[in-house]
Amino acid sequence: MRTDSSPGNLPAREHLPAGSAGTPVLDVVIPVYNEEKDLQPCVVRLHEHLKRTFPYAFRITVADNASTDTTPQVAARLESEIPEVRSFRLEQKGRGRALRTVWSASDAPILAYMDVDLSTDLNALLPLVAPLISGHSDLAIGSRLARSSRVVRGAKREFISRTYNMILRGSLQARFSDAQCGFKAIRRDVAQVLLPLIEDTGWFFDTEMLVLAERAGLRIHEVPVDWVDDPNSTVHIVKTATDDLKGVWRVGRALATGSLPLDRLARPFGDDPRDRDLTDVPKGLARQLVGFCVVGALSTLFYLLLYSGFRTFSGSQIANALALLVSAVANTAANRRLTFGVRGRGSAVRHQAQGLVVFGIGLALTSGSLAALNAATSSPAHSTELAVLIAANLAATVLRFLLFRAWVFPDRRDETTASNVVTSHNPASHNPSSATYGTTTAAHQQHHPHPHPLPHQQHPHTPLPQRPNATAPQAPYINHDHNQTNEFRAGEVADRTWGDATMQLQAVRPHDHDPRDTRDAR
Repeated sequence: MRTDSSPGNLPAREHLPAGSAGTPVLDVVIPVYNEEKDLQPCVVRLHEHLKRTFPYAFRITVADNASTDTTPQVAARLESEIPEVRSFRLEQKGRGRALRTVWSASDAPILAYMDVDLSTDLNALLPLVAPLISGHSDLAIGSRLARSSRVVRGAKREFISRTYNMILRGSLQARFSDAQCGFKAIRRDVAQVLLPLIEDTGWFFDTEMLVLAERAGLRIHEVPVDWVDDPNSTVHIVKTATDDLKGVWRVGRALATGSLPLDRLARPFGDDPRDRDLTDVPKGLARQLVGFCVVGALSTLFYLLLYSGFRTFSGSQIANALALLVSAVANTAANRRLTFGVRGRGSAVRHQAQGLVVFGIGLALTSGSLAALNAATSSPAHSTELAVLIAANLAATVLRFLLFRAWVFPDRRDETTASNVVTSHNPASHNPSSATYGTTTAAHQQHHPHPHPLPHQQHPHTPLPQRPNATAPQAPYINHDHNQTNEFRAGEVADRTWGDATMQLQAVRPHDHDPRDTRDAR
């Protein structure tokens, strides 16, 4: 599988056009479990902040995952009192399950979530989602480990957080700084393709999402945040750390074996419209040349050692053929994995067969060189033989790279089949009303006597809505129709372009802050 040069199924990022419509621009999800005391203050404070600072329509969704206290009743009351609030009930625990369910059903172009304790300063919310609205980035995360962040928390949690991020950097080569901060956002078109690849349904959901996105080459924007630790947090540190380590092992093994189709997430070349008209743009040529040279140098040393060993008991032609055969198999395998980024066992036999054809061409060059040397002198010195073979191998190496790049491991960007994958919502994994998520309950139906239909996918030409009046009802978006199946093409706007309208964000006054936020005084 190619993960470095496939065009994938995602369209080029676009600045979401401005305008007026009924669909919210931003859907902020608050996953909760037994948060009857903190839920109402959190939602009220977040709602007041968005009304004051966010210039477009928004929605706040409370995702209750199997609470056993009065959290569902609190969420239902908030939904009835505040037009921009929706409540959603799942009968199975898991923050990742709640986020995946609500995000998959949401019609907002920008999806975000934050923890119910609101440990993160809300002033970072607009900087978090602005790069996604503008089309600059695919995901955005709050970082407590940035130099400009201000963090108040105990030494134990600080040590655990930094140790966990060091593990991610060492084992999964992660470059993002903070995987566990409960303050993230993602574009909906990215979520549609990325969420089906994520297996975890608990606390590791965030990390898995970020690792897969980063490995696929998506752009992750980091926002320094001010963060105050919640002393009453109910997170079980030991169990969460154990589950996270299991998740690191699972994701690392999947990445090593190439079992994840990350090429579906690749962006096309360039976000400038002029770049999209270019064809046959070479990708990764410099990196491939470096990798090929390193593999070639090691292969040449390996070949010379083999030739010298075989030459002790055989003639020069036989020793050359044997040394080339063994080194060619190793060279093809190394270039397949390291130079051209092909992972997994698929087409491995075909690649080795094509590599043997390339080996045959190299054998013809080197054998012809030896034959010419033997014709010129009857008993050439061993050093002369080696010099002739080195020169012949240099010529064969250049030809081998060209054949590998153009024939054995070609850049298959013209394969429209791979870039037009049709994905359908699996009722067992994506339908919010399935048994997996258990969303249809008597308690939920009591608060929602009229099921909400799932809206159609937002048309790429649909402009961003202005924030409606507080009295205007919000369009429902949760699907409770058990028989409805919705199909969409991954990256559904790949063959269309959005308008060039630019969203004008209204400036927030420097003194405009939440009077309830007393953390600056701590």
